[in-house]
Amino acid sequence: MHILLKALILFISSIGPGLADIPDFSFKSIDGGNLNLSDYKGKAVLVTNTASRCGFTNQYSDLEELHKDYSVRGLVVIAVPSNDFNQELSSNTKVKEFCNVSFGLTVPMTEVTSIRGKGAHPFFAWLRKEHGFQPKWNFYKVLLDKKGSFHSSYNSFTKPNSPSLLKVVDEVLKQP
Repeated sequence: MHILLKALILFISSIGPGLADIPDFSFKSIDGGNLNLSDYKGKAVLVTNTASRCGFTNQYSDLEELHKDYSVRGLVVIAVPSNDFNQELSSNTKVKEFCNVSFGLTVPMTEVTSIRGKGAHPFFAWLRKEHGFQPKWNFYKVLLDKKGSFHSSYNSFTKPNSPSLLKVVDEVLKQP
C-alpha cells in the first residue's frame, strides 16, 4: 500500500500545479458550439468581460492586437460579453455584428454571459469563491497561466497593451 501511495503522489505532482485544481469550464461561443478552457491547456489565457456600450469599449482594438501579436507565442484572448452593468446590446447577433464591423474582432467570443451574482457563469463564480475576484465593471481581465491556474487580474483601467500587463503575459509565456 505504501508503494501505491507514493506512486499516486508522484503522478499528481507530475501533473503540475493548476491542472488538477481548475475545473473544466465551458462557455457557449457566439459563433455556435462551445469554448472549452481545457482546449487551451498549455497556453496562457486572458479572459475579459466586455460590453459594447461602455467607455472602455475601445479596448476591443487592444484585445484584437494582443490576440494577433501573442497568439503565435501561446496566448489565447477570450472576450465574454456581459450585460451585468446594463451596457451590452440586446442580442448575441447584434454584439457579434458590432464587434465585427467596429473592430474586426477575431478573438474567441462567448455569448452574452452573466459574470456576477447568483446567475454568474461557473467560471466567474469559481473566480469569486476560490480567488476573491469579481469584475466590478466591464473590461476586467483575468490571466490564467499555461497550466490553467489563476495567475492575476486587472481592472478596466489596465489596457490589454499596457506595459505592466504585457510584462506579466511575457513572464507567464516563458514558464513551462
